[in-house]
Amino acid sequence: MPAKLDTKLNPIVDDALPFAASLQLAVGQASDKGHKSQNEDAIGIRIPSGVALMTKGIVSVISDGVSTAEGGAQASAISVSNFLADYYSTPESWSVQTSSAKVLSALNRWLYGLGQDYRDARRGFVCTFSALVFKSCTVHMLHVGDSRIYRFRRGELTQLTHDHSTKINASHQYLTRALGMDVKLDVDYKALTLEQDDLYLLTTDGIHDQFTEYELLQKITHFYQQHSQLNDDLCEQFCQLLIKKALALGSKDNLSAQLLCVTQLPKQAIDDVYHSLSQRPFPPPMSVAMKLDGYQVTHIIHQSQRSQVYRVVNEQGQAFCMKTPSVNYIDDAAYIERFMLESWIGQRINSAHVVKVVEQHKIKSALYYLTEFLSGMSLAQWLSQHKKAPVEDVLQLVKQIELGIRAFHRRETLHQDLKPDNIFITREGVVKIIDFGSCYIKGVAEISSPLTRDNILGTADYTAPEVILGYQADSRADLFSLAVIAYEMLAGELPFKGKLAKCNTRQAFSRLEYVNVHHLNPMVPTWIDQALKKALSIEPNLRQADTCELIHQLTTASAKQGPQHFVPLISRNPVRFWQITSIVLFLALMTSLLM
Repeated sequence: MPAKLDTKLNPIVDDALPFAASLQLAVGQASDKGHKSQNEDAIGIRIPSGVALMTKGIVSVISDGVSTAEGGAQASAISVSNFLADYYSTPESWSVQTSSAKVLSALNRWLYGLGQDYRDARRGFVCTFSALVFKSCTVHMLHVGDSRIYRFRRGELTQLTHDHSTKINASHQYLTRALGMDVKLDVDYKALTLEQDDLYLLTTDGIHDQFTEYELLQKITHFYQQHSQLNDDLCEQFCQLLIKKALALGSKDNLSAQLLCVTQLPKQAIDDVYHSLSQRPFPPPMSVAMKLDGYQVTHIIHQSQRSQVYRVVNEQGQAFCMKTPSVNYIDDAAYIERFMLESWIGQRINSAHVVKVVEQHKIKSALYYLTEFLSGMSLAQWLSQHKKAPVEDVLQLVKQIELGIRAFHRRETLHQDLKPDNIFITREGVVKIIDFGSCYIKGVAEISSPLTRDNILGTADYTAPEVILGYQADSRADLFSLAVIAYEMLAGELPFKGKLAKCNTRQAFSRLEYVNVHHLNPMVPTWIDQALKKALSIEPNLRQADTCELIHQLTTASAKQGPQHFVPLISRNPVRFWQITSIVLFLALMTSLLM
């Protein structure tokens, strides 16, 4: 496959992430069939522009089709071209590791399936795969097979990859891992910090088998010392030089090399970041009848120290919610960044149970964003009107909340502030999560910034212990919050007798005692208690694996349950109890009169 260098990936056009400085690399690559009849190697580099450069990064891929596999050449070509295309099609909120793992897993299954036409899977569509993803100030390494990745830093050459091969003798070896070899794929992954002027060299075995590591070090050092500033042409010349020298040393295989030099890291001064973030002015606090960009305020829905929310209508009479930042934070770059991320997140979460952020087709004159306008009530209001609601009604609402949470988790985003005030029930009975102010986005967290990002904690009554204690949280933190909400809806009060908010140490959390919902509301079956007790475990690893599993346990009676507690008829159905009692008393009275 010819060398592929793509520097024209279209940028995503929308409200850009609030970062300005970009990573810059000098790159070069070369590939040659050598003394073979065809080139079974494949190489490719993609350098996107705009938002994609920040959210997805720069990708370099090298692959060597296994010569004993009939489809080796096709496998390497497919793996490079498809990875470069599919990686950039994954959600921007996903981390590099998640995005690459999803793409490689699909690629491997495809290649393995193509190879099933052969009796021996090793003779199917099999290739090595090594890639570097340069994102912000980190390089992410992916590797399977015996192609290699080296790093040259401050005069030292380090082989970053480990060959997945076993030698039979001095001249023969076989791969133990490769793409398309097995239905299961085990890929080596590393995340390494970048430094200015780092050099990264990717090679296939047609090159590195001809050199010792010391000889490679000499060549890179000599090349580096010759040129004070590297560019794309010089990097390509070095790759061609390696191929020419390897051929002279007797290489009988295909030969491919890529060289990438870090010429600029995305570091900025705090003043530069603030200038980038403050391109749009803060709108002033607005009153009814005021207009902004053609949207007229009809009601003030919410005002706080951090933000304002208005009901607005456009010139066509359509109603929306407008959220604006508080002028109290006009000089706070971290606050502005988080506010901008709210709309960025909302545009990427697509669920009927998450409030929709409205895309605008005109330039904004100020910093704000719009969402759909909802009629109904918050879950907090619903709770005040429905003390110990019927179990069936509660489960229907909880299932909808979970669908909204799942939409966040599918984008590797944690909500981190699930509570009744942030959950809305429309007049049609549809539940929607309405706030993105505390979200954690895995993919964005990988982007470095000079800002000290504030880690806004959720409401203590609903927040998982690991978040309060400052540990790294995952989706099970949102699961914990969902369980607190479900407990409150069923019991009419918070779990742990309302003591959760008072805990701020591990010892305090360990002293909490779970009170069965059934004791507070006899209408609740015991299997629901068991599911909630597990979900409210202080240790995350003792909870369900995800919110979907929690919903299954809440809505499914277990066959392993012990005998159910007897619930008196007066508790289960008071009206029926008194009807029967009246009939019995009437019959007793008639009997006594007849006697």
